Amino acid sequence: MTIKRKSIFIVSGLFAAGLTGCDNNDTKITPSNQAELESRNIPTLTVDGLKFKDLNKNGQLDPYEDWRLDSATRARDLTARMNVEEKAGAMMHGTIGLDGAGRVDISAAEEDVNQRFVNTFITRMAGDPQHISADNNALQEMAEKSRLGIPVTISTDPRNHFVNDPNATSVAAGSFSQWPEPLGLAAIDDTALSKTFGDIARQEYRAVGIHMALSPQADLATEPRWGRINGTFGEDNQLAKRQVQAYIEGFQHGDKGLTQDSVITVVKHFAGGGPQLGGLDPHNIFGKEQVYPGENLEYHLVPFEGAFAANVASVMPYYGQPINLWYKDQLIEEVGFGFNKQVLTEMLRGRFGFTGVVLSDWGILESCEGKCATGISDADIAAGVSPWAAGIGMSWGVENLTRQERVVKAVEAGIDQFGGTSDPSDLIEAINQQQLPIATIDASVTRILQQKFELGLFEKPYVDEAKAVNIVGNAEFQQKGDDAQRRAQILLQNNNSLLPLALSGKKVFLHNVNATVAARYGLEVVATPEEAEIAILRVDTPHQNDPHYPFGVSVNFGQLGFDDADTVVLDQKAGTYSGSEDYQLIKQVKALNIPTVISVYLDRPAILTNIVDKTDVLLANFGASDEAVLDVITGKSKAQGKLPFELPSSWQAVLDQKEDVPHDSVDPLFPIGAGIL
Repeated sequence: MTIKRKSIFIVSGLFAAGLTGCDNNDTKITPSNQAELESRNIPTLTVDGLKFKDLNKNGQLDPYEDWRLDSATRARDLTARMNVEEKAGAMMHGTIGLDGAGRVDISAAEEDVNQRFVNTFITRMAGDPQHISADNNALQEMAEKSRLGIPVTISTDPRNHFVNDPNATSVAAGSFSQWPEPLGLAAIDDTALSKTFGDIARQEYRAVGIHMALSPQADLATEPRWGRINGTFGEDNQLAKRQVQAYIEGFQHGDKGLTQDSVITVVKHFAGGGPQLGGLDPHNIFGKEQVYPGENLEYHLVPFEGAFAANVASVMPYYGQPINLWYKDQLIEEVGFGFNKQVLTEMLRGRFGFTGVVLSDWGILESCEGKCATGISDADIAAGVSPWAAGIGMSWGVENLTRQERVVKAVEAGIDQFGGTSDPSDLIEAINQQQLPIATIDASVTRILQQKFELGLFEKPYVDEAKAVNIVGNAEFQQKGDDAQRRAQILLQNNNSLLPLALSGKKVFLHNVNATVAARYGLEVVATPEEAEIAILRVDTPHQNDPHYPFGVSVNFGQLGFDDADTVVLDQKAGTYSGSEDYQLIKQVKALNIPTVISVYLDRPAILTNIVDKTDVLLANFGASDEAVLDVITGKSKAQGKLPFELPSSWQAVLDQKEDVPHDSVDPLFPIGAGIL
């Protein structure tokens, strides 16, 4: 990949004192507040002694090129200059394809940017921040070649949450700073910390040329079987409200809306994605129903109030198909929220006054047919066939419509941009056939473009690749993440005040803990529990993700707990099912009567009834390094978390609770807010 050296025009103090102009607010423009401009292929213009980028290369200063004007004026002017194909392309949110080395596939991107006119993409590129920033710069250079010179907006799913790997001794060099998951931030419930997290992630994102966070999740964890709880702030709506607000204010660099230093946040999933029937997820055809047996819709709207208070830039509705849901004495149409005008126009735009971009979730225009609906077979799994070979499609409630009809219904409902697609053909046809008013299209395109102007991308689309390496995951940022990992842990049980525990010189049996890390604490690691003086075990919440489906977020045939009859885990190679190895190990250690510490990763509520009598210490974490866990065990740090959801006492209690009602299981083993401080 050849990357051209960028040209940067910084103008200050170079013009005669008499050369001035005015912006739209009658603010005097002097050389000292000349905008900083970056370009690789676009010529510049000099007007009234000031420099401007000639984005459309026509040799004159057009309003959208004039950085003195406000973002709304510039966006309206640019929209008026676009043809139908360019407007439709702007309403697509594509995916940046990667080559075999994990770098951007430039040839594929060229087609999307300069033939389909798509200028918003999600990136899943990982690794070296210098590579990420260089490739994002290459995309911006490519976008300069387009007729109107519209820069690219790059989005990402969350990148900053720790995932335990017992075989790694440290976070990989160059990675983004690692923090506990949102559940961990909720466990601490320190809004200043959550804002700091967002601010640090913001700096890391912008350093590599990422402009949009497809987060936070304002969904509530009222249904313990749901597979996406780890991205939420738990089940208490007021706690979630303040955490959502703090998260957004950190990412957007304040509560006044977008600025040139912001990362766009996309709060999801309106109007609350938690109350899924039986905990099944609507990524899959068998989980499309969203239910409200407790008539508790209003409870699920509260976290979004925090988002609106923070002036969130974008909103994403969920796939779920609301069943028998009433709002203001009207039955909500039983179609996915991305197609639901009552929810997106009447509720989101009307009741809450939201004026930003409504971005659909991925794949709502596609059909789920064949293996997407039936899942791949056990034989496929045994042969190593990826469940993604089944394809995806989440057009729930509008399965009988054509793709073009789905486009029309979604835009009429209130969708501005379609996630996960670079194919604008059906939208182009709908516009040309006058199935959608051009005023509606123009309003959506203007909202999308205005965000690019507010971020300053038309003037400065490039990033400093060398600087990115020094910013992303730097020692100061990671120290704050490490501190949060320690604080977010929850001490649920400490029999006989075993903690803090002196570890130096002790023979220890470890499970899912790195031996090299343990040795730094003076521990002598032994191979079997029988040789040990103490045991430290790290385990995950048991559940089953159905491997037959591409998203696999199904827990309906699992029990979220540890017992001999619980987790039925499919062996991917053999195609057979086996029981919970973690639980068998826990029982083996218990029989030896040695001091035992268990740290369980809670990506959703677990049933720990059969664990509490088999361990002296029970800790919960939401993403924590071995160092963070051992620091809490030894007393070097203190676990400060409290449960952001209740832990049910039995599977029957889970079955009896209502999907949309918080902490309502009978006699929970640990109530919401539990934690020994």
